[in-house]
Amino acid sequence: MFEGALRKWVLPGLATPLLIVRDPVAIFILFKSFSSRLIHGNLYIITGWLVSIICIPIAIFFGHGNVFVAIYGSRIFLIHFPMIFIIGTLFNSEDVIRIGKSFLALVIPTTILIAVQFYSPQSAFVNRGVGGDEKGAGFSGALGFARPPGFYSFTNGNVTYYCIVICFIFYFWLSEFKQIKSYLLIFYTITFVIAFPMCISRTLFFQIALTLLFSLVAISSNKKIFGRLLFAIVVVGILVLIFQNTSFFQTSVDAFSARFDNANESEGGIKGVFLDRVLGGLVSALLFKENPIPYFGYGIGLGTNVGAMLTTGTTGFLISEGEWGRLVGEMGFVLGITIIILRTTLGFDLLIGAFKEISKRNLLPWILMSGTFMAILQGQFAQPTSLGFGVLMGGLVIASLKNSQSINNNK
Repeated sequence: MFEGALRKWVLPGLATPLLIVRDPVAIFILFKSFSSRLIHGNLYIITGWLVSIICIPIAIFFGHGNVFVAIYGSRIFLIHFPMIFIIGTLFNSEDVIRIGKSFLALVIPTTILIAVQFYSPQSAFVNRGVGGDEKGAGFSGALGFARPPGFYSFTNGNVTYYCIVICFIFYFWLSEFKQIKSYLLIFYTITFVIAFPMCISRTLFFQIALTLLFSLVAISSNKKIFGRLLFAIVVVGILVLIFQNTSFFQTSVDAFSARFDNANESEGGIKGVFLDRVLGGLVSALLFKENPIPYFGYGIGLGTNVGAMLTTGTTGFLISEGEWGRLVGEMGFVLGITIIILRTTLGFDLLIGAFKEISKRNLLPWILMSGTFMAILQGQFAQPTSLGFGVLMGGLVIASLKNSQSINNNK
């Protein structure tokens, strides 16, 4: 969670090697877990390994031809993806709750930081980019304000963090058990309300709506928790009414509203946004009408920023900004679709398992799935921060399913 802070402020000279600082840790955990027989290879792990191993020589001999790019790209499913199941096996629901509380505790310093970043120029130290880049790490926002990156190297990490925070906030409001002190939960909720518009993120807006929808589904089978959700909504409504009279809050709200309206107009409204971000990834991955991809793809790893840097000298999306488009573009149609099916199957497997837990009054996996489902299906695993959060959340969902008989048993 502080990888970006290290790369921006603490050790900017080591920004490049810190990009893979988690890899040796993951390798060690993998070795210990399999050698101790704490976990066994399941269909998901084995499929990911096989596809990645096949893609390495294909990329070298038929694709981009860069060994280091191929190895970097293959590490996603060779090293990091199996961590989903290791976390799910070694952790339990109590561990998930502890991590949730830690996420909420960090919302206070994170919100203070993004407030300073939001109102500071990009030249300020607090807004420096990776490697100490004085041009700033903020991304295009609205009304002259940039989207703040928080502790992360890029704004997507900050947004993903708050997407996870809102899942835990909803869960603790709905929980029947006294798992967190009421005054702390209210304070964390207030902090989130303040932070939300400063993120200038439509993704976060849609995440709140999605988590609310998941909560309503949970209520439909347990009317007792309706009162708690209603109370939470009333609290947030009162907070917004109070804060809207302050220039500090209203300024960020105006920036968010402008960004929302401008982006929606350029992308064809809400319908266009939905089709582009959800269905468009699949359509563009399958069509590639203007630039048909080779049968074996352009080579695993080429769609990552590291792959772009090693092959062209600059970062960017050489293949596709969408995750499914990147997978098909890198691996070719057959292997790319195989990984898409793998991730889609896992996502629905987790979703079904979480839904079954609602009847057992275990709402934790279901609420967490509101922020995990799309991360598993279409999360940008080529980006280290998105990969890390996707792996962590997938593992936490499995851990919260300890009483289930499906995914937890490494089928």
